[in-house]
Amino acid sequence: MMGVSVQSVTPESFGAMERHYTPEEIAKAWGVSADTVRRVFEDEPGVLLIENHRAGSRRRYRTLRIPASVVDRVHRRLLTKPMPGGRLTGRR
Repeated sequence: MMGVSVQSVTPESFGAMERHYTPEEIAKAWGVSADTVRRVFEDEPGVLLIENHRAGSRRRYRTLRIPASVVDRVHRRLLTKPMPGGRLTGRR
């Protein structure tokens, strides 16, 4: 059996009809890996996160959809507050 959990989009977003991007689309535009984009956005308010838990499997399946307003907010924040070492986040 598969369970699905969904985190809600925060009221700051423009709603369900706002353009949502995949990590791969943002990675291509920013010149970084999709894994880097996932790390930057996975805990960001407003990101749609869908998790599938498959019975008998330890692997989690996660789908991120990132609203344009969240992409803009994070991009502005990264431009104004660069992390030590030039990385996008403090995580590895």
